[in-house]
Order: sequence, then C-alpha cells, then structure tokens
Amino acid sequence: MTTPDFVIALRERIGHDPLPLVGATAVVFRDEKVLLGKRADNGAWQTIAGIVEPGEEPADAAARECLEEAGVVVSVDRLALVQQVPRITYANGDQVDYIDIVFRCTWVSGEPHPADGELTEVGFYDLAAMGDVDDAHVRKIALAMAEEDPAHFRGGRVRR
Repeated sequence: MTTPDFVIALRERIGHDPLPLVGATAVVFRDEKVLLGKRADNGAWQTIAGIVEPGEEPADAAARECLEEAGVVVSVDRLALVQQVPRITYANGDQVDYIDIVFRCTWVSGEPHPADGELTEVGFYDLAAMGDVDDAHVRKIALAMAEEDPAHFRGGRVRR
C-alpha cells in the first residue's frame, strides 16, 4: 500500500506510536459480481480500500481508490458499515488504528486492471466463488449487498 505523504510527515514526528487513520472501503458491484483485488504486499484478496486524505470526503476517497487501484469509475451509493479495525502493526513497527468506512458502490465505466501497483490482479468475481476472501471482507460484502439495510456500526450502546 502506498503511504500518503501526510502519514510519512506524521511518522517523522511520532515514530511508530499508534496513529488513528480513517480508511474508506468500496464494495463495488457490476451485475451479480463484486470487484476484488489481490494485494501486492501480502497476496490477500479483498475489496478496494485506502486512506482518506486530510479534508477529503470519505465517499470521494472510496471512488478515488477505485480509479487509482483498479482503473474503474464508480458511483458511491450508500454507507454500509462503520467499524474500528483491530490495531495493525506493520513489519517496520508502525502501529495504526483504522476507522473503516465501507460504502456500497456501483460500477460505471472502465475495465479493471492493476492500475498503480498496489494490486497484482483485479476483476469482478461471482459472489459464490469468494473462497479466498477472509471473513472480515465477506462481512463487508454481505452488508453492502443488502440494498435496503441501514448502515451498521459497533459500539455506542448503553452499557449496564
């Protein structure tokens, strides 16, 4: 994953300490298929995602990431999920706490291809053939599929 310049500048100040960041995930549908990419860094199959830039609307970030990573133009249709991702510690020791904002999107144009090097393979896949996608991404896809469902979130409930 390409690290945005603002994150590099922050890392110069805070080192490897936990950094809270906002991520945007696009679950893109075309006909009865979903857009999936194989990450270049770890080989995992997942939906398209990236970091929201300072001042950027999360939905705009989701659409931007689709164009940058997969070469496709999408419309962002609705919010599907907001969640805190468990802390990630990267190989270099950097720690990140992501708030992931997941959007249901619809393909508009462009044929998917690995556009910026973050993905080695990308395409639209049948929902029944998602054996290599981990449970967290399957959950995102399932929540985005439910067109009439409200957005889902965790936390915020009264604790007794």
